[in-house]
Amino acid sequence: MTDLLTRDEYGAIAAEIDLPKTPFIDGKFQKGNGPLMETVNPATGDVLVKISTADAKDVDFAVGKAREAFEQGHWSRLHPSERKDVLIRFCKLITRRRRELAVMESLDSGKPIRDCELIDIPETIHTIKWHAELIDKIYDQTGPSGDDAISMIVREPIGVVAAVLPWNFPMLMMAWKIGPALAAGNSVIVKPAEQTSLTALRLAEIAHMAGIPRGVLQVLPGGGPEVGEPLGLHMDVDMISFTGSTETGKRFLRYAADSNVKEVTLECGGKNPAVVLEDAENLDSVAEHVVNAAFWNMGENCSASSRLIVHKAVKEPLMERIVARIRDWKVGDPLDPANHLGALIDSEHCKKVSGYLTGKALVGGKTDGNFVAPTVYEVKKDDARAREEIFGPVLSVIEVASTEEAIELANDTAYGLAASVFSANTRNAIRAARNIRAGTVTVNCYGEGDISTPFGGYKQSGFGGRDNSVHAHDQFTQLKTIWIDLSDPADGDDVG
Repeated sequence: MTDLLTRDEYGAIAAEIDLPKTPFIDGKFQKGNGPLMETVNPATGDVLVKISTADAKDVDFAVGKAREAFEQGHWSRLHPSERKDVLIRFCKLITRRRRELAVMESLDSGKPIRDCELIDIPETIHTIKWHAELIDKIYDQTGPSGDDAISMIVREPIGVVAAVLPWNFPMLMMAWKIGPALAAGNSVIVKPAEQTSLTALRLAEIAHMAGIPRGVLQVLPGGGPEVGEPLGLHMDVDMISFTGSTETGKRFLRYAADSNVKEVTLECGGKNPAVVLEDAENLDSVAEHVVNAAFWNMGENCSASSRLIVHKAVKEPLMERIVARIRDWKVGDPLDPANHLGALIDSEHCKKVSGYLTGKALVGGKTDGNFVAPTVYEVKKDDARAREEIFGPVLSVIEVASTEEAIELANDTAYGLAASVFSANTRNAIRAARNIRAGTVTVNCYGEGDISTPFGGYKQSGFGGRDNSVHAHDQFTQLKTIWIDLSDPADGDDVG
């Protein structure tokens, strides 16, 4: 485990970082044609840097360079083991600069430095390395074609991929996309969220230093209309991989329909339930998981368990434990490793979250600048806090009287990303997990699985594929059938 530094030591690193200021296109930083964009530290309101952004002209240029690189084959047709070596070298360079990247991520997003150091950086490295190691271990197939033919089913890189990132896990979500996309041999253009461009730009620079060829990994900071929409509508972009809100995700489906019917994969919102059944045991452990699930990363997490659906028989003792555990979740300066919660991403989002802080809270309900205290409300099932994705540190508690009611309520949502079930009875837990319509259901714990398990959602939480695991490679490849005729020409009809 990484040893955490002191607040003063992190502050010293922050003072020395030379922050990137321009798009990374065709293997170098170069000025974009869009307006300057202020990158603001959400914890202090200070402007960190003014970034030269990209526009539609830059998008067109970058796509051209991505296509040129793909067709040249310096990466797309490189031997799998050589691509693996480059990506592993990339991971080693990230490791060397992990402290710089962790501080950049904390400054840019308001995330606690302890999470950046202990979760985001290690998981970013692990994700890219895992997909790198998989490159020369995925086998193609042959079909049962009989004695007169051989049919080969082979994977080929899809081409030019646009990866559109969210602001809640800037580095890790970039790794989720570029790991399998680069492993497959694609050229990738990353559009980071407007609020969090810094680490994406730095990672692109590091990747180029590791040996990723020019044009294979480019980063275009800027707004949705200026960069996201032109990428979505571009006739020479073969695939869009998007993580973010359901509303924005739907736009990319429209862009695909209005352009070249490009492949689209969406990982969108969630209103995820933690279901605690009547026979749940070890309520101290349950409380620990529920608190972590609701408040980790300030609740700015698509898989956050923002609904606690709890049987009335265990509700009171569980709530006592939850309230007690919340006291340990300190809110404050993100660069102080003693704090578990930092600032929400910006004042606009903080205002949105604050709009849900009405009525008497069981705990919390207070704000200070862009900081929101972990908050718990007991609500009815039709309350907006029980139905809408808040994306902040707000937990809604709903009491139920039976397992059947709990499952029905868990499924009563437009989303279906993740869920948790707590029960001491294995049969009850597995039946509940089977009956909840969500892409990931954990039993007696909170989590998303790991890199080896697919992640994505049902209903309006996802579309077109899964992140993580070997299944992530399916997003970034095309299947091709090669049919070889082995029949003897002498057995056919004479011609002429």
